[in-house]
Amino acid sequence: MRCLLLILALIPLACHAARPNIILVMADDQGWGETGYNRHPRLQTPHLDAMSRSGLRFDRFYAGAPVCSPTRAAVLTGRSCYRVGVPEHGYALRHQEITLAEVLADAGYQTAHFGKWHLNGLRGPGAPILGHDRFHPGTFGFDHWLSVTNFFDRDPLLSRQGEFEDHRGDSSDVIMQQALKHVEQQAAADQPFFTVIWYGTPHSPFKASAEDNAPFTDLNEASMHHYGELVALDRSVGALRSRLRELGIEKQTLVWYCSDNGGLPNIKPATTGGLRGNKGTIYEGGLRVPGIIEWPGTIRPRQTAFPASVMDMMPTLLELADQPHPAPQRPRDGISLTHLFDGPSDAEQQRPEPIFFRYKTSAAVVDGDWKLLTRNFNRDAFQLYNLVKDVDESDDVAAQHPQRFKSLRQQLRDWLESTDASEAGRDYPQGTVAADHPQPMFWVDRPDYQPHLKQWQHRWEYKSWLDRRRKQKK
Repeated sequence: MRCLLLILALIPLACHAARPNIILVMADDQGWGETGYNRHPRLQTPHLDAMSRSGLRFDRFYAGAPVCSPTRAAVLTGRSCYRVGVPEHGYALRHQEITLAEVLADAGYQTAHFGKWHLNGLRGPGAPILGHDRFHPGTFGFDHWLSVTNFFDRDPLLSRQGEFEDHRGDSSDVIMQQALKHVEQQAAADQPFFTVIWYGTPHSPFKASAEDNAPFTDLNEASMHHYGELVALDRSVGALRSRLRELGIEKQTLVWYCSDNGGLPNIKPATTGGLRGNKGTIYEGGLRVPGIIEWPGTIRPRQTAFPASVMDMMPTLLELADQPHPAPQRPRDGISLTHLFDGPSDAEQQRPEPIFFRYKTSAAVVDGDWKLLTRNFNRDAFQLYNLVKDVDESDDVAAQHPQRFKSLRQQLRDWLESTDASEAGRDYPQGTVAADHPQPMFWVDRPDYQPHLKQWQHRWEYKSWLDRRRKQKK
């Protein structure tokens, strides 16, 4: 009997010891409230709901920043966006950074990226990434990539390692179908895989099929198409989960789902589930996003209030892959979440480190139930909220908790000073940022995109934007 109990006790450890396949899936502008399981009044997401019941569902999961590129940089580095030189959308990730894809590739993982990239310094609607681009996904550790510079929509034009491909259908269906073809190939190989699937949905412009729009025809046009896109996104999540089970690899595969920032304003019904603020703000509505980790047979299905963020992805996944970080002395901003996988425990009661955020002149720190924020850290103007008692951040309790306020304010100031040093390149062996690192620009202004403009000028996703750019230059 004692032998049987010992074997049962070791089962979770054995599961952790096997290096899993890893799939990271991220929506583009999906708000915390835009799921069925978070009680959206209109939108139904049966596949995300099923995933939330089967996996570890986070009630307090945070993006790396309230906009997209900074969060994507945080996913790949485990570091805040200001440390890695991506303070705003459209900045290029520094090659001096060490990415999750690079470490996993060195550890024997096959790595692939599908969909939105937005880490090569180009702004404007998603265009196919050129094969000679110095900051394409392959330069950051991805063996295979089918990617675009930014958000992409219906009937997308994609780039497979520099070769353009014109696809038809909803962008979420298209990118998932392409990713699953790749996963099917990898499932037969004697090698773990790391696959990143970054949607362009539900970022504007919005364009969904009549079938997907059908439940929302009473809404204004933008809201109707926005929610129609999320119907397609949810369907594609269902395709992923179903195919993993058909291939018989669901128990060897960890799937981590989230969004890149909070929900959009001016969409009805509202996108943030009653949280204050939207995309672009450091209130909960701009930072808190859907978050689920599913790994059947290893992660105990449940719901947790433990605060977590995309900065936790790299330390968590490196631990599962049994890989140390190549530069452990560099400041990092995430922790491993593997202690949550086996179920509730005393360790879940308090996160050992706060979560920090910085965007333009705004900054915030989340420490357990508490959140201190400022919309301008150059001024001594901070607010303190208890997120458990005051989830909509309407009651500033700084005066009632002066010691906590003072402590969190000092922690935030110290962290901001640390990110200033990182931004200047002090974390790198050279002590500075590479001299040839580019500044953001619109791809339409780059000479190597000029030959394609005539061919693309009538494509629906580019036409209005190109017309505006021409008028601005006159």
